[in-house]
Amino acid sequence: MNTQTLELSTIDRSSSESAASKWMSMGACAGTDPEVFFPHDGIGVEIAKKICAGCSITEPCLGYALAHRIEHGVWGGCSERQRRRILRARRAAAQEELVAVAA
Repeated sequence: MNTQTLELSTIDRSSSESAASKWMSMGACAGTDPEVFFPHDGIGVEIAKKICAGCSITEPCLGYALAHRIEHGVWGGCSERQRRRILRARRAAAQEELVAVAA
C-alpha cells in the first residue's frame, strides 16, 4: 500500500468514524451504560431492544453494525443472531441476482 492510499484510507476512516459518532451521540442509548447493549443472556437482549425501540436512529445504527461486521451486542434493535440472519439473507439475495444475470 503506498503512502497516498494509506492517507486516503485514514481520511475515509476518520470521516466515517466522525459521522458515526454524531448519530451515536443522538441515540436513545447515549446516556445508558454500554454494558446494557452487550448482554450475556436473552433477558438482557430484550432490555436493550426495548431501549432501541424508542430510538429514532436505529437504521443508521443497524447499518453501521452490518457494514462493520460487529459480532457482539445489540445494535439498531437487532441481536447478534438477527444481524447474522440479515447478512445471510443479503448474501443469498446477491447470489440469486448473480445467477439470474448469468442465465
